[in-house]
Amino acid sequence: MKLNIAIIGGGTAGLFLASFLNTDIYDVTIYEKKASVGRKFLVAGAGGFNLTHSEELSEFKSRYTPNSLFEKALDAFTNDDLRVWFQNLGISTFVGSSGRVFPVKGVKPIEVLKTIEAHLIKKNVKFEYNKTFTNWNEENALVFSGNKIVEYDYAIFALGGSSWKVTGSDGSWLDTFAQKGIETSPFVASNCAFNINWPEKFIQRNEGKPLKNISFSINNKTQKGEVVVTKFGLEGNAIYGLSPEIQSKLTTENQAIVFADFKPTFDLLKLTKKLVDSKSNITTILKDEIKLSRSVVELIKATLTKEQYLDTSILAVFIKKFPLTIVGSASIDEAISTSGGIHLNAIEANFELKKMKNNFCIGEMLDWDAPTGGYLIQACASMGVHLARHLNTI
Repeated sequence: MKLNIAIIGGGTAGLFLASFLNTDIYDVTIYEKKASVGRKFLVAGAGGFNLTHSEELSEFKSRYTPNSLFEKALDAFTNDDLRVWFQNLGISTFVGSSGRVFPVKGVKPIEVLKTIEAHLIKKNVKFEYNKTFTNWNEENALVFSGNKIVEYDYAIFALGGSSWKVTGSDGSWLDTFAQKGIETSPFVASNCAFNINWPEKFIQRNEGKPLKNISFSINNKTQKGEVVVTKFGLEGNAIYGLSPEIQSKLTTENQAIVFADFKPTFDLLKLTKKLVDSKSNITTILKDEIKLSRSVVELIKATLTKEQYLDTSILAVFIKKFPLTIVGSASIDEAISTSGGIHLNAIEANFELKKMKNNFCIGEMLDWDAPTGGYLIQACASMGVHLARHLNTI
């Protein structure tokens, strides 16, 4: 007789878990609170559907906070494995210029999701929609909205974090787990805009402008890429990847100072020599010879004194290490992802809850962080696959 597995949550983690479970030994049912699965999967695809990233695995693992959570999971199902798996389902991928991995041109997110669903149906995975988990009863059976009771041999929760509530990922489950004595952490916005009080003249002229080919650093961690200047502050991949460090500083110090390197391809010596050797005026050198954007030049001029701006040695240091004070972050509702949720001290190495045997938690409901660029989807997929392989051997 088959054992029953209940997967609560039909996002990336739950779908990949179901895809790799052995349905010869398990009856698998996905319980989804919305009328269809993969809502956040589709929303993520609307902004450029990167499935994973192509970088070398050791570098890939370093993108996670804490990266120890993903050592075994990513070894069990790597970024290359993800591409092979999709290829076997008939979905070819390609590596973009940024290193991100996308479905081949013309393949839409809904097609990818429908392909995964068809694969699961072929495996006899069942779906129950409009089922919101509300609690456990006295016998630890699952209770869903409408007082539906579900008994199980193994329950796997993949309830998501607390961002993009329209997709069903609202974090409303947090108190339910805490009341069971399971250690939790408050949700914090990640991969979100950060608040900077810009000089008024600068923001009037540069709101909406991109700053490209730069890097930001904080606490010896550096992230390259680009950002967009907004009235609120900054948003974009070059700042998103530093979310854990920035949020930590905001929590403890109410502000976070990040340092921008506006010319990461030049070291300080080369930059200083360029400024000193040129016969042109400073602004012309910055724009035409060093190739800084007008927005960057205007930010430098709006921040430095005239004496600092004209002193090439001081100016060079500021170009390579320009301080920006972050005073806040966007709300969770506006964030791409969140950290917080089930504290990692509450789970075993195989994602089983220490205080509730045969109950597991995977995906964004665990307290971890990663930048955008395919890392979030890959982590959820790898956790699902790793847990499936563990359950298949019990």
